[in-house]
Amino acid sequence: MPALSILDLVLVVHGTDPGDALRRSASLAQHAENLGYTRYWIAEHHNMVGIAGAATAVVVGHIAGATKTIRVGSGGVMLPNHPPLVIAEQFGTLESLYPGRIDLGLGRAPGTDGMTLRALRRNPNLADQFPQDVLELQALLGPVGPNQMVQAVPGGNTNVPIWILGSSTFGAHLAAALGLPYAFAAHFAPQDLLPAMQVYRQQFQPSEQLAKPYAMVCINAVAADTDARARYLFTSLQQAFTNMVRGTRGKLQPPIDDIETYWTPMEKAHAAGMLTHSYVGLAATITADLQKLIDLTGADELMISSGIYDHQARLDSYAIMAEVGARLNAHPAPLMRSA
Repeated sequence: MPALSILDLVLVVHGTDPGDALRRSASLAQHAENLGYTRYWIAEHHNMVGIAGAATAVVVGHIAGATKTIRVGSGGVMLPNHPPLVIAEQFGTLESLYPGRIDLGLGRAPGTDGMTLRALRRNPNLADQFPQDVLELQALLGPVGPNQMVQAVPGGNTNVPIWILGSSTFGAHLAAALGLPYAFAAHFAPQDLLPAMQVYRQQFQPSEQLAKPYAMVCINAVAADTDARARYLFTSLQQAFTNMVRGTRGKLQPPIDDIETYWTPMEKAHAAGMLTHSYVGLAATITADLQKLIDLTGADELMISSGIYDHQARLDSYAIMAEVGARLNAHPAPLMRSA
């Protein structure tokens, strides 16, 4: 069966503040470690009152310090926002503090709006340099040469594992060319999932980090003791995506009884499209649907994002998802089926 991991957006729910969100994240990470999840990632976003993961490396350290064995990392750091040397130093420091437990997932998008990008003192055109920046970062985290004038300290010789993140075939091409593991963001951008998986596996070139392709698919999942309860909890995420369509982001809202009263037909079409790869219901319901996804994509790992308002319900959902992982068939999934 594929490994199971967690993507935590460090969501700030209505009526709370970022400190509450960060404390809940530590609690969830400890819970995930006890349940046997493989890794726990934090995603970089800026200028969003409902997301508390902007200082991504700091939050990764917070989570790593609260746990003992689970891998912790970024899903991801938006590299165009940062000089590669700074990221090498940050994640080299994390690897020095928590050896063998740190992942560095890299994305090309800014994770924010244009005005905030300017406030970060970054040039929007830096996204075009993403492949070169990845190579520079790899070099800074790799072996230090005898005549190397610029070193990341800590960072050099740590060989922190790098992942390429993406929501299109661009990242798939790059991950394949560099021989790096690839994570696809199907939890909000499902359209190119199958083409990206196909490109990645067909074009993969072995590297020192990775001998064969390794693909992760990130999905949404909300599990509960009944299908009706899970659908109710899922309305918080449906509201959040509807608000994205409206351009009115905010804190995560409590669930509601009838989502049809919240969105218009046009908003529903947009939000539901982004939420295509959302798995909601009982363990048995989700297991059957996830097996189809695994068979279709050949995913080596599933990363689960769960936008659930109530913290205990979120803990319970991830416990059920761990049961789902145990139920999934252990037979090897095909590399791909044609789209």
